[in-house]
Amino acid sequence: MTAAAAAALALLSGCIAVPPDAGHAAAPDFARARTAPAIRLPADAWPAEQWWLDYGDPQLNALVARALDANPTLAVAAARVATAQAAGAAARAAAGGQVGLATGLNRQRYSSNGFFPPPIGGAWYNDASVQLRASYEVDWWGRHRALVAAALGEENASRAEAAQARQLLAASVVQRYQRLQLLWARQDNVAALAAVQRDLVADSKARIAHGLSNGDALRGAELELAQLAEQAARHDTDAAREKEALRALVGGDADALGNLAHFQPTPGPDALPRVLGMELLARRPDLQAARWRVEAQLGRVAASEAAFRPDINLAGAIGLDAVSLGKLLRWPSRTPLLGATLDLPLFDSGRLSAQLGQARAGRDELLAEYNDSVLAAVRDVAMEAATLQGIAREAEAHAATLDASRRLAANAEARQAAGLADRAAVLQARLAVLRQRDVDLQLLDARLQTQVALIKALGGGYRAAASTPHHDTATTAQR
Repeated sequence: MTAAAAAALALLSGCIAVPPDAGHAAAPDFARARTAPAIRLPADAWPAEQWWLDYGDPQLNALVARALDANPTLAVAAARVATAQAAGAAARAAAGGQVGLATGLNRQRYSSNGFFPPPIGGAWYNDASVQLRASYEVDWWGRHRALVAAALGEENASRAEAAQARQLLAASVVQRYQRLQLLWARQDNVAALAAVQRDLVADSKARIAHGLSNGDALRGAELELAQLAEQAARHDTDAAREKEALRALVGGDADALGNLAHFQPTPGPDALPRVLGMELLARRPDLQAARWRVEAQLGRVAASEAAFRPDINLAGAIGLDAVSLGKLLRWPSRTPLLGATLDLPLFDSGRLSAQLGQARAGRDELLAEYNDSVLAAVRDVAMEAATLQGIAREAEAHAATLDASRRLAANAEARQAAGLADRAAVLQARLAVLRQRDVDLQLLDARLQTQVALIKALGGGYRAAASTPHHDTATTAQR
């Protein structure tokens, strides 16, 4: 008998053993979360929460505020947060006790050939009952706590994703608006180029009329004018597209941007923190969302491990039961009940092991994705900062070119005033200045777009709230 009991205990202990964890997902390598020493920008700073205010454009500020107030994408993100909150409330409710009231009233005829002989058999009786029930599942192994932690992780992840949606929306509005303004500025510059080119065509015609030139110069000037018209049409199309994209972002009607005034943006100082490291994780809402997804999965792993353990439930009830309503409320009709159940998995065809393996594999996958996201975030920052450095060098070189073209135009005008140069030379010099001005606008556009891209890469002013991971999930992560 003793040997049989020992064998039974050994069998039980073997059946509830948790399979070993063979996962090998590593934590993020923060030593590599650095930018190269050669990548440095003038200012050492993180973006402010409302970084677009630094551009000093009231129109832009109003557009961003309108977009953040009424964009459908943010409504979707808010709905997902509400869904995650509801799921968390359900997980917390499932971990608590339950109390209920049950009542019943039946009328039944007992069989004449049944267990009860006459006069009970063959007669009709009423059966009335009222019962107060209470039950509680003892969370010995932390299964419910782990599921609550998983729900909390999903809720926090959805909040971080909502913050990410706000930052991306604000950045998109700023980039679309600035691109539209620069296209308008380039349109004005093309119009100025066309005006000078028309003067050059008129001058060529006058020279031909006086026998001072042939038709080749005129045809070349007319070709240049036609190309400028083509460029103006292209800018018109691009500006219309940008305006419609901006209108969609702010959720406006067909006349929403009708009064938008021309305003040439001025870039703020290019800023990059000297050290990124772990602070970048708290500044990027997408990384915070990935981190909370890992936390949620750790909770699911802990819950799957707890499923291998015995499950103990306590139940109790007190009520009244009688075969007639007149006797229902009497003391002898009481029916108290106390009970406990032990649920121990013995054989399940590998279902629990498969569920645990799936949870652990999902954890390792999310950890690997999180680690990759960390390195991708540093790469994004480095690429945009390096691009800003390159644009700054290009702009410095272009400034010398633009200055030289302006000096050339001034010399041509002075020579014309002295009778040493004709009008065509002056017009050509003016065209050169305007073409360099277009390059200047393109460089400004590139700098503004890259500046916003860097702000996005740095988290766009987001700052994660301090939080403490759930005890069970933290323990699982350490294992």
